[in-house]
Amino acid sequence: MIIIKPLMSEKMLKLVENENKLVFEVSRKAGKNEIKKEIEKMFNVKVINMNTHIRFNKKIAFVQLDKKNPAIDVATKLGLI
Repeated sequence: MIIIKPLMSEKMLKLVENENKLVFEVSRKAGKNEIKKEIEKMFNVKVINMNTHIRFNKKIAFVQLDKKNPAIDVATKLGLI
């Protein structure tokens, strides 16, 4: 399992609204290409940029979506908003 769970906080909500980004906790062993392919397949979106960050022994992926695919729509489908 590559994607463990989506993350949402006030700061991450601003990323969704202003920068069209979603934030996920992902497997530490997963590479950027694997994460990108999994997100594109799961949500039927186009990923244009992604950064990963390891914090407190967890790997966090900040995923920027193409403008044709609003992140707020994906967040609503996930029940985050």
